[in-house]
Amino acid sequence: MRPLRARIDLGALRANLRAVRRAVPKARLLAVVKANAYGHGLAAVGRALAGVDGLAVACLEEALVLREAGVRAPILLLEGFFDEDEVAPAERHRLSCVVHDPHQIEILERRSSFPALDVWVKVDTGMNRLGFPPEAVPVVLERLAARGAFARHRPVLMTHFAQADRPDGEATRDQIRRFEALASPPGALRSAANSAALLACPEAHYDWVRPGLLLFGVSPFPDRDGTSLGFRPVMSLITETIALRRVAPGDRVGYGGVWRAERPGWIAIAAVGYGDGYPWRVPDGNPVRVGPRLCPLAGRVSMDMIAIDLGTDPVPVGTPVELWGSGLPVEDLARRVGTVPYELLCGIASRVRYEIVGEEPSDVEGLPDADAANETLPCPEAL
Repeated sequence: MRPLRARIDLGALRANLRAVRRAVPKARLLAVVKANAYGHGLAAVGRALAGVDGLAVACLEEALVLREAGVRAPILLLEGFFDEDEVAPAERHRLSCVVHDPHQIEILERRSSFPALDVWVKVDTGMNRLGFPPEAVPVVLERLAARGAFARHRPVLMTHFAQADRPDGEATRDQIRRFEALASPPGALRSAANSAALLACPEAHYDWVRPGLLLFGVSPFPDRDGTSLGFRPVMSLITETIALRRVAPGDRVGYGGVWRAERPGWIAIAAVGYGDGYPWRVPDGNPVRVGPRLCPLAGRVSMDMIAIDLGTDPVPVGTPVELWGSGLPVEDLARRVGTVPYELLCGIASRVRYEIVGEEPSDVEGLPDADAANETLPCPEAL
């Protein structure tokens, strides 16, 4: 079997969940696990997140993966339903839906009765992506209330910050002011804080917080890594050396011959490439960990392989090679490549094997049950 694997440490995931709990002791947690749990494996992560108040995914397909994996926790569809055909499956699987566009309300109004769905209303306070403008929210709530949308729970208003990772925070403060100025009904609940706002804007914790990247031990801030914030990386991308090459001065390595040996030495070939999600644009000289030592890449990333400059000290074939993980923050690689950690983590290819560590027999037991009393997504009245 090809030695490349994404090692997923569920113990680190649970430790990060506890750290978020400590940072936000009064709000409820909606763990965002969209995009295959940010590349970490949706089913395994969903089962391991015992203790969260709910999970959030982008779409129905992701929610069904969780249900099929035995996850009974409340699940929120962040993009809601896309057409009328999705309403019945969402109702059947006890999902909650974000309503963010008039066409969704029209779909609900055409039905003979309101489906057994909890709905969250998304407000656009400055992201200019999804959501109703603040001035439209009272009418939206009236239309939904007229159909019985809030017969079982209080309304939930949510928004999303566009620049919560910026150090000055002025744009976020503007969004908070717009959100708090809403003419919302008495008792309505609110949700705004993503991973960055969870740490940087305690005034935006409200009733629900929505941590995503932070749960996986990765920083939402461009100039920090997760370990400096007290979180543990959950994913390590690891492969092995599969061949050794001796090079002489002047020898060139890889496509384009961009790397040239300046002295006699050794090159290790490792099984990983851009076909696996390790980007082609990783620069020549980027460090990887070969056994206990850091070594630079030699030349371009290929589809299936990389070349590593070992200097004058060869290693045995089969030596572990870490591309990112606890010793090499994925945030550092993202900065070198000119992207964000989200893209690297979510870009793990389907042929990469997952190695799950830290799994416990009780990873399913203890998750909130969507059928249990008072366990639907909106907070209990007492919160």
